[in-house]
Amino acid sequence: MTDRRTDPFRWRFAGDERETSGTGDDRSRSSASRRRGRPTAPHVASMTVRDGLFAHWPVDPDELRPHVPEPLTLETYDGRAWLSVVPFVLANVGVRGTPPLTRTAFPELNVRTYVRYRGDPGLFFFSIDLGSPLLAALVGRTTRLPVYYARMHASSDEETVSFSSVRRRRYERARSERLDDEGAARFVATYRPDPDASPSPAEPDSLAYWLVERRRFYAPEAEGVLAAEIAHDPWPLQPAELTIRENTLFEAAGLPSPVGEPVVHYCAELPMTGSVPRRLSD
Repeated sequence: MTDRRTDPFRWRFAGDERETSGTGDDRSRSSASRRRGRPTAPHVASMTVRDGLFAHWPVDPDELRPHVPEPLTLETYDGRAWLSVVPFVLANVGVRGTPPLTRTAFPELNVRTYVRYRGDPGLFFFSIDLGSPLLAALVGRTTRLPVYYARMHASSDEETVSFSSVRRRRYERARSERLDDEGAARFVATYRPDPDASPSPAEPDSLAYWLVERRRFYAPEAEGVLAAEIAHDPWPLQPAELTIRENTLFEAAGLPSPVGEPVVHYCAELPMTGSVPRRLSD
């Protein structure tokens, strides 16, 4: 984790240099984690997030914890766990240094929560919906990430982004499964940033910072824990207005349904690089 842009070529996994000091609220250890750094995982991909939305709901940690597999530890902020839905468009996706003609773009939608592994903070994905069937097949069959192909539509005018997703197929290591209309997870929403608020990074130690400034995901496997990271500048966030017309993502994942209004942030655009996934042994 870092407050500034990371080395676009490599990122260090903390490994055995982890620090375990700190008690109380989980966020008290975040600054120590951010100070560690030796690059070991090459960043081979580059991409740009556009029209991104972060919608975060607090949930009872006792209800969410059974859904987070060992050896990951569910994180809390002021005693509450958080579930997030994050729709966006990935543009200029490709191998670093390749020409524009080789790049692609597609919508993505994920459901995630916040965890630690070996004392280091990261993300755990309950689902990742991709608007590219080829990429969904590739990622789903080469990792144990919960990847789906979804029929997606994302568009924007000068003020509002419209985003819709209907899940169609799940990909796993050796097979794929087509989903019928009854079992297809759906998400339909519109959102717009506050035009009077300028984009700005989240304040360190704030809830927004704790939620968005994470650059690593973890995916437990039988052989260990798969991890990968992204590198980018701090998220330029704006407050946003969100209208959800349909959302069955939590139900489809068997998760507790949050109540109340979410904490919402918008990001217009942010370029980044991505590391090669790496398996971390215990």
